[in-house]
Amino acid sequence: MIQLGRQGARDLLLAAQGLTKPVRRVATKADVLAAIQRMGVLQIDTINVVARCPYLVLWSRLGGYEPRWLEELLAEGKLFEFWSHEACFLPIEDFPLYRRLMLERRKGWRGSHDWLAEHATDVARVMGHVHERGTVRSADFERTDGDKSGWWNWKVEKQVLEHLYNTGELMIAARHNFQRIYAPRHRVLPTWDDASAPPFDMVQRELALRAVRALGVATARWMPDYYRTPKSGAAAYLAGLAAAGDLIPAQIEGLAEPAYVHPDHLALAEAAAAGELRSTTTTLLSPFDPIVWDRARATQLFDFDYRIECYTPEPKRRYGYFTLPILRRGALIGRLDPKAHRKEGRFEVKALYLEPGIKPTAALVADVAGAVRRCAVWHNTPEIVMRTSDPPEFGERLRAALTEA
Repeated sequence: MIQLGRQGARDLLLAAQGLTKPVRRVATKADVLAAIQRMGVLQIDTINVVARCPYLVLWSRLGGYEPRWLEELLAEGKLFEFWSHEACFLPIEDFPLYRRLMLERRKGWRGSHDWLAEHATDVARVMGHVHERGTVRSADFERTDGDKSGWWNWKVEKQVLEHLYNTGELMIAARHNFQRIYAPRHRVLPTWDDASAPPFDMVQRELALRAVRALGVATARWMPDYYRTPKSGAAAYLAGLAAAGDLIPAQIEGLAEPAYVHPDHLALAEAAAAGELRSTTTTLLSPFDPIVWDRARATQLFDFDYRIECYTPEPKRRYGYFTLPILRRGALIGRLDPKAHRKEGRFEVKALYLEPGIKPTAALVADVAGAVRRCAVWHNTPEIVMRTSDPPEFGERLRAALTEA
């Protein structure tokens, strides 16, 4: 059994996620694909006070890169979109796993098949348009009911497109200005045959193993969240995989429940247990980054109590609309509330908060200043404005460091 201290477990997670060492070279499009394959999932969210979630998650790992590469990889058929942890970009080689989940109605919106059956006339009309044009956008259909009252109050054609996407009959062939372009499955994957979808028990096993691998080390509480698989029975299932030799038992200091390591990470786990695996990366994380998207795990492993407050009424917010966790050398040391003013070329740090007990040393100032500066430059907002900080003296020193650069 591998014995891991809390810091060793953190470093193993960061190594598994590609966040061990600072970026030393310019990223390529192949690096973007490799990062997604390594994570297994890249969550999609449209909030863009800074770069949208999938772009920011990649930046945290790759540094400066061309965001258009993500859309190019989708259009080239090297990625596809579907429900996983949430709506995600996924490696195309994983499509067989997800197709089985589609066929058994284990992923996607519940009720999509029933909705489509109840709206057969609208479905036939929209699909006729799809087959005639090959690809369509929701914007191709003019709204006729005059109702523009809400984001989720979709016109019927948009509902048809989304329900067909949820059943796998339509796929996202590309995106333009981040807007989905839909196409029939046979057009995106012309050689696919549903007979090639593996049986569900194989999919269940594969997703459990991949979740443990992506997390570096995982407990039964952590594993299901990664791919949003059922929590019930997870402890017994992981124990069974370990008994079969598919996982390696581990123990994390301070946690009573057993943990597991994927055999691919045995060498990394042994280095972590010996204190020889150290993350030296300092970067900013998206709220939807795999490192922090499981809030309970972030608290257990990093002692970092985090929530995204964009869905919280402004008077009740503690830290800000879209705060980014600050990862520094294997620890989550604070959070900042940013906004990229792209037209003005300005990156605004509305507020920055260090975690209790974090000492604002000169090295910490330099590391955080470097991360903020790199993020601002990548956003094409090189002017950095620092507003408030807790503690205030850290903000003053950080402001000075950013000004000197």
